[in-house]
Amino acid sequence: MMAKSAAHARAVNLRMREDVRAVIDRAAKIRGKTRSDFMIDAAYRAAEDTLLDQTLVKVDAESYSRYLAILDQPPGGAGFARLMNAPKPWKA
Repeated sequence: MMAKSAAHARAVNLRMREDVRAVIDRAAKIRGKTRSDFMIDAAYRAAEDTLLDQTLVKVDAESYSRYLAILDQPPGGAGFARLMNAPKPWKA
């Protein structure tokens, strides 16, 4: 997470419905955080996830071909068979 620095902190004003604020306050209390800290942490994690989803990975042609070959292989093995034969909770 980011280092806290009061020298660089800037206010952000948000308008939200009272019911949304109440849920955020309850969650922040459970985590032992202030509303602001809870919202900053949540927004920061969401921003990181969004940026990481946009990360471009470049590989050489041989590595890419090997990757595609692995994806094209049919699933198999004992673990896959166990998974496919496991009881389905939605069919109980």
